Order: sequence, then C-alpha cells, then structure tokens
Amino acid sequence: MDSARQPPDRYLPMTFSKEPLIVSPDDHPIRHHMIDRDAMHVLRVLRDNGYAGYLVGGGVRDLYLGKTPKDFDISTDARPGQIRKLFRNSRTIGRRFRLVQILFRGKEIELSTLRSLSEYDLDGPETVLAPNNTYGSLDEDAQRRDLTINSLFYEIENNTIIDYVGGIDDLDHSVIRIVGDPERRITRDPVRMLRAIRHAARLNFKIAPRTWQAICSHHEKLPLCPPSRIRDEFIKDLHSGAFAAWLDLALESELFFDILGLYKKTLFKKEQAEELPYREQLTALAKVIDRRALLAKESEQQGLPNDFLLAFLLIPWANARFDLVRQNLKGAAAFRFSKIIRDQLDTELGTQLNLRRSTRQEMVILLSNLPQFLRHLENDTWPKWMKKKSYFKTCSLFCDLYLESVTGILTDTHLPSVQKQPPQTDMDSSHSRNRGGQKKRYRPAFTTKKKGIFGLKK
Repeated sequence: MDSARQPPDRYLPMTFSKEPLIVSPDDHPIRHHMIDRDAMHVLRVLRDNGYAGYLVGGGVRDLYLGKTPKDFDISTDARPGQIRKLFRNSRTIGRRFRLVQILFRGKEIELSTLRSLSEYDLDGPETVLAPNNTYGSLDEDAQRRDLTINSLFYEIENNTIIDYVGGIDDLDHSVIRIVGDPERRITRDPVRMLRAIRHAARLNFKIAPRTWQAICSHHEKLPLCPPSRIRDEFIKDLHSGAFAAWLDLALESELFFDILGLYKKTLFKKEQAEELPYREQLTALAKVIDRRALLAKESEQQGLPNDFLLAFLLIPWANARFDLVRQNLKGAAAFRFSKIIRDQLDTELGTQLNLRRSTRQEMVILLSNLPQFLRHLENDTWPKWMKKKSYFKTCSLFCDLYLESVTGILTDTHLPSVQKQPPQTDMDSSHSRNRGGQKKRYRPAFTTKKKGIFGLKK
C-alpha cells in the first residue's frame, strides 16, 4: 500500500476498555436539530418508556464529519417484542438476528437490540462463523461492530458520544481500522475487508497498517462467504460514486480478483500499441461509472442498472479474451460468438456472484453487440433494422460510455432513458426491453469521420 495512505504507527495499538471515552457536547459538533425528526421521536419514545436508545453507526460518523447521514440507525436495550409494543408502525425482519423497522412516510428507521460478543469471536477456531444472536451490553455491541468509526453511540439525554474502541481518534486522524485484531475479525467474516476499503474510498481515509496487512494477507478468504453477500456488497460500491478509489484499493490488495475471478485467468499478456494495460482500462471505466453515479445523485434519479455496470466493467476482460472491439461478425457467426461469451459468464461469473439468468443475458447482449455499434458509430450509419431492436438505446449508451472511457470526451449529461431499475440486491434487470421512444431519431453523443480512431478495420 502507498505509504501516503498509511496513518502514523502511533495510532496502531488497539485496546478495549470497559470505561468508554465520553465526548461532551463542547467537544463534538452533533446537535439535536441535525438529527432526523423521526429518529429523534423514536429515541424519545424509548427514553420515556424506560429504555436506553442510542444513535449508532454511520449516522454518528457522518454527523461528526459534518455530512448528512443517509440512514439513522438506533440501538436499544429493549427486545424486539418490547419495541413492537411501543411502535405500531413497525415490523420485525431478519433471520439470524431479529431487527425492528419502524415505518414512516417515505423512509424506515431500523432498531437493533444491543448484541453480545460470540463466545468464539475472540478465542474460538479459525473458521468463518455465523453471527451470534444473544443480547448484550453497550461495550459488547461496540466491540462486535466492524470498524471503529462505525462503533460510536450518541445519546440524546446528555448530548454525548460514547466511544469504547477509539473511533473518535480515528475520525480525527482519518483512519479506517477494523475493531479488535484485524486478522481474527477478517477470518470470522471476510466481508469486513470489503467494508474497510469501501469506507476508505468514500471518505478518502487511510487504512491502518495492521488492517491493511490483514486484508492483503487474507483476501483469498473472501470466496468463503456466500456469493449473494459478496455480490450485494460489490453492487453498493459500483453505485457509490467513489468506485475509482475503491478499485485502486481492491486491485492493490488483490480483493478485486476474488470478486471477479475471470480477471485472474485472462489478463493482458502483451500490450498492443493502441491498447492500454488492463488496470488503466479498468480505471478509465471506473471514472465513467463514478461520473454517471454522481450525476444520478445530483438529479435525484436512478443510476445505471446493475447488469449494465457489471457488463461495462468486463470490457477489458472481453477485449483480452476475445479481442472484442475488433470483432466483425454477422448472422450465425455473431450468434455463436454471443453464445461463447454467455458460456464464459455462466462458468466464471454467474455462480461466483450468484447472478440471475436474466442478468447474465443482459450482459451478453451489451458485450456481444458492442463491436457492431462501434463500427456503425464510426461510419455514422445506423440501419433501420438496428434501430428497431429492443436493446438499441441501451447498447448505444453502452457504446457511448465505452468511448468516453477511451477518448475522455464526455457523453451527453442526461441520464439514460431506461425502465425503472430494480433494487441493488435484485440483479434481474429488464431495461433492455424498453421500447419507448424508438421512433425518435437517434443522435450519437459524438461521431468522427477519422478512420481507424477506435482501432477498427475498415
């Protein structure tokens, strides 16, 4: 890891104490008016009924850093059944550990009962374990969380922050640190590695040396986790707007190759004059993904579909494996080529990330059609039969964004006209079936008359 990213060694020791650091209102910026009104209501109801309630996790972290939290999660010593009696507008979720969601207009606030440490968490066998679900105390709950900066509690009675794990010090020094012994905690749940580099990328924080070393040493344990967990965590990063920074850390630690295993087998064995090395190509694609994600957030619209982003990220692999952008196939040959891509995705990615069949099919459509869309864009010719295809608009956007990554010339700043994107955890996309607006004449984002600019044979 780049030494510039590493915090000083004096922040390295990690110890737990039953006596927490209590941060008074004079020493932190959080005030009641900064907290969501419904979250404050929940905290007051808990307090008025004799239960302890604390704002926890990312909400405390973001407020301390002067950011607007996306969610306001609450922990309490009340049990799920007791919470349900206090809030009629609630429901119980979760299988391993029961959580309560309190439903408000347009949002949900999640309540969790304070958890205890697993009896195996500190001294047990070196294996991946399912979470322990017994209830515990405030300090046990703090030590059970993944990162120190997400292990802070804010209570409204005295307007104080309670810190058992050194999270305030890490926030002050912009450090990402796994709670406790990082090697042992990663062994218990390898997904913690993804969460560590996610927050480092999003917050532009440094990763503590011991945490970074543990990630680099144990990255191959990530596939021990259920594929659906890995997929969902990865999809969050694709939509984060900080994917380029995430990719840099994931490549450096080699976690990236444990998520997209097909890149392990097919890398650029030799560089061609008009081709960038695979890492530079991936970085260029990641910057385009971030631009579109930030554009979607600014306009409060949904971003690119999951299958679109996954296929987009596989272009360097397809170029290396199949010489994708130089393919010039038609008819039966084009169909056979798409089937080859489909077989490769089914074998090397579908099972690894537990992708739905429909998702893989959408990815094949985007990748296999990229060469002919590049060719027609270069020639500035768009046959009528192509415009009538259900996937025309989506493949056109796919082509435009790929060229943006190659040339650096921005595409139009409007968002793609696709059907409503499914939730990030639902990988089944139907955007390619959108036939709306087909009669409107398509105008490429940019064209050129210069021959061979994209390395295509005339």
